[in-house]
Amino acid sequence: MATLILLRHARSAANGSGVLAGRTPGVGLDETGRAQAAGLQARLKDVPLSRVVVSPLQRCRETVSELAVARGIEPVVEQRFSEVDYGDWTGQKIKDLTGQELWKVVQQHPSAAVFPSGEGLAQVQSRAVAAVREHDRLLGSNEVWLVCSHGDVIKSVLADALGLHLDSFQRIVVDPCSVSVVRYTETRPFVLKVNDTGGDVSGLLPPAESESSDAVVGGSTGGTDNGDAESTP
Repeated sequence: MATLILLRHARSAANGSGVLAGRTPGVGLDETGRAQAAGLQARLKDVPLSRVVVSPLQRCRETVSELAVARGIEPVVEQRFSEVDYGDWTGQKIKDLTGQELWKVVQQHPSAAVFPSGEGLAQVQSRAVAAVREHDRLLGSNEVWLVCSHGDVIKSVLADALGLHLDSFQRIVVDPCSVSVVRYTETRPFVLKVNDTGGDVSGLLPPAESESSDAVVGGSTGGTDNGDAESTP
């Protein structure tokens, strides 16, 4: 079981316009997003990457392009990490959607939300978590891999790793080009970082082979040699 870096794509033109881009083709990074993507190699320079998996959408592929070339890694395109299929909501302005009844469901009871002519958020979590588990099984326990995907997809994976019901996933914030980190073990996942936009990647480094999957009772020492979760009695 390996360490997973969940990278949200850098800022896109749609992010800056207030439009729900969804799976609309041709949505690339804006100037801010290109600068964010260009900084990824420096942010992750000390992290050994075994695999890069990417959503098929342009904004994700552009985000990891320079990083993948620098590492000599050919990104694996994974459809199950694609953006939510928002159906009829695709391409609409967010301000025009907030008054709809479904908007309240998305905010308060997302596990029941199904987008018209699209998919449900429960389906999104199911496909994304299944993809994570399948790719993770192909890697060794001392390896680190990266998935570049979309905000709601990443939030659904984090909710699963945290043991949260999908109805709580709106409490998680995932900004453009942020990094969230989950270390999977035989017994449970440990969430090491959420929505990190800084440069300290010490928590991303792989653990020693002998690391236990037990949680630390009383709280972690904070050292990079122990990735176990805190458990305060």
